[in-house]
Amino acid sequence: MAGSTFGKIWQFTSFGESHGAGIGVVIEGCPAGLVIDKIFIESELARRRPGQSAIVTQRKEPDTCEILSGTMDGISTGTPLAIWIANQNQKSKDYSHIADKYRPSHADYTYTAKYGIRDYRGGGRSSARETAARVAAGAIAKLLLKHLGVDITAYVSQVGHIIAPDVDNPTSEVIESNIVRCAHPQAAAEMEEYIKQIRKEGNTVGGLIRCVIKGTPVGLGEPVYDRLHADLGKAMLSINAVKGFDYGSGFDTVTMKGSEHNDAYYTDDHGKVKTSTNYSGGIQGGISNGMDIFFRVAFKPVATIMQDQSSVDETGNAVTVTGKGRHDPCVVPRAVPIVEAMAANVLADHLLRSKTNKLSDIIK
Repeated sequence: MAGSTFGKIWQFTSFGESHGAGIGVVIEGCPAGLVIDKIFIESELARRRPGQSAIVTQRKEPDTCEILSGTMDGISTGTPLAIWIANQNQKSKDYSHIADKYRPSHADYTYTAKYGIRDYRGGGRSSARETAARVAAGAIAKLLLKHLGVDITAYVSQVGHIIAPDVDNPTSEVIESNIVRCAHPQAAAEMEEYIKQIRKEGNTVGGLIRCVIKGTPVGLGEPVYDRLHADLGKAMLSINAVKGFDYGSGFDTVTMKGSEHNDAYYTDDHGKVKTSTNYSGGIQGGISNGMDIFFRVAFKPVATIMQDQSSVDETGNAVTVTGKGRHDPCVVPRAVPIVEAMAANVLADHLLRSKTNKLSDIIK
């Protein structure tokens, strides 16, 4: 299977399936000398893991990890970092009823058409279980970016029809204080009740995650095909259930005039060039300009619902698919750390690439 590797210099390859032995990731390009904090990696995995609250899938996975290579005495050696996350709570029998049936809006049919075979146990490789590998890689990328003062914060801004009011400078303490991971406590309470209602109906609902990146150095991004926003878009759209991505003023741009949308430059009291507005979302010409980077990621309702649906089987006969097993009624609370992780992986990659921009970056 091609397509399991992400990045150019900071590069990771994930492997494993939802109901296999586990999920793993190999990270290449990590500089030697970085402290690899296993406790931090597992804390990030805990934010993504199933079974963490009443509004997510009740599959119980501790998602502890084992670092197999690439470190000595807790310090990166510059060689490939391999991380293993064992699966411990598979219930493959929950999927035996759809072994020869195509679930609506799942990858069952497309995987069968492409490979001639599919792993029906939770979707195998197409399962969101794969994102544990991304979070592990992203945790190490965050440890690298921390040395530059880069801070990445994502949070749920909408669930179904419930839109949270804008919050200035949301903190991780507030976001992590509620199980929806919303930056607005009152909206979080509404969202929680709505998700519980949706679950009782045997249905699912989508949502929106907003991400803000502070402290990004000026000059990250590789025009013309590897623009920073293009790679962020690819990273987000590669996450399961994502249907949309926009950054800066996004789709609202179409209602604005150039005189309204242009970000005017000025020099602050410290002699740094900044912009008076930030409709560009911290990226101009595909290159970071030092302002906050912000974007939104739209997630669809999870495809597995606890209701009967019409479909066909592998021989083309009409069948009824009945939802069973353990599934998220709304994926966005658990997707917050995944969005942060993929943003961190993109920035780490472009940070390392930026070291080749000029001869002066190489020869000191």
